[in-house]
Amino acid sequence: MLDIAFIRDNPELVKQGMLQKGEKKTELIDQVLELDSSWRKSTHLLDELRSKSNATSKMIGSLMKEGKKEEAESARKETAALKEQIKELETEEQTLLEKRNELLLYIPNVPHPSVPVGKSDADNLVHATWGELLPKSWRRPHWDIISEMGWIDFDRGSKVTGAGFPFYIGAGARLQRALINFFLDEAVQAGYTEIQPPYFVNEDSARGTGQIPDKEDMMYTVPRDGFFAIPTAEVPVTNYFRKEIIQEAELPVKMAAYTPCWRREAGSYGKDVRGLNRLHQFDKVELVKFVHPETSYSELESLRQDAENLLQKLGLSYRTLLMCTGDMGFTQTKKYDLEVWSPGQERWLEVSSCSNFESFQARRMMVRYKDKNGAVSILHTLNGSGLALPRVVAAILETYQQEDGRVRVPEVLKPYINREYL
Repeated sequence: MLDIAFIRDNPELVKQGMLQKGEKKTELIDQVLELDSSWRKSTHLLDELRSKSNATSKMIGSLMKEGKKEEAESARKETAALKEQIKELETEEQTLLEKRNELLLYIPNVPHPSVPVGKSDADNLVHATWGELLPKSWRRPHWDIISEMGWIDFDRGSKVTGAGFPFYIGAGARLQRALINFFLDEAVQAGYTEIQPPYFVNEDSARGTGQIPDKEDMMYTVPRDGFFAIPTAEVPVTNYFRKEIIQEAELPVKMAAYTPCWRREAGSYGKDVRGLNRLHQFDKVELVKFVHPETSYSELESLRQDAENLLQKLGLSYRTLLMCTGDMGFTQTKKYDLEVWSPGQERWLEVSSCSNFESFQARRMMVRYKDKNGAVSILHTLNGSGLALPRVVAAILETYQQEDGRVRVPEVLKPYINREYL
């Protein structure tokens, strides 16, 4: 959520940010400012009435002591009328505040000046590339490999649950477990605290990170209990400090969490969903940071490097994209995507997004820090996938497959799998 003071001072900048993100309802800014103006007028009038009521109440005792009963009675009546007026105005003030704050939830974050302006993924910039793009040649797509080897069973997963909920079997399950442990071990070595969060969150948590009101249709829900199945560990982990104050000396706080993730992915079709390309349930290690506002953009670069290092150690070729305004999310100010090369499909597959939200999430959650002088301010939050497993698995199978059909184990995973081949 944007600071209302920032919107008051920069209405046109906020409108421009909305348009750059593809949000056309810029009249929302005018509605928010109108409600804010009415709320501030009500607050000012309330202060005046309360002051007047208090002063009149104090007069009553003095008038009674002086024997001025009629004047004291008149003051009582005036005080009673003022209290009734105050009560009505308090209700009006609260209603205006709630309406303003509700509309604020629908205003997206403003893109950072370094973000390229664009409408779609065609306008994203290639920030960096790493590794050799292996040609397809004799290489097969991963779905052929796992079907032949029996490592992942999509049909039985569909029977038991539905499409996009596969079973991992034998070497497929071992590879999943090895990657999860590898990603977590690397995160801990890089200074992140490992955390195991809940897999379901309440509405306040989903609202805090910006999943609602924006991505409701993407989440699985448990209506009876009012829970959401997490689409990413970002949601529970970022809410860890909701309504809390962190000491400035403790910043940055860095956390890493492995969780399964659930996403409805409505509207996905074609080659984008074949095999492991897009699932409704998948595993991911998430990296989350709570940082001082002055360091959040340098922290974003180090977060990106932490995610890139995993791909480099796995020996997977990748590229880093700086996302344009139109291909960024509702909540981000700046975002990088890491895409791994899939030689069997001859295409790029996204495996990580690294984002800075500045104070957008923290303001919704009231996560603050206290400096050495006792001043309390909103901090900044960041997160990135480190990494999402399905497409990493796909890239490993397609990159490390041999002409004889076997798949070599990447060197960094051998301590976890203890085999030369899967």
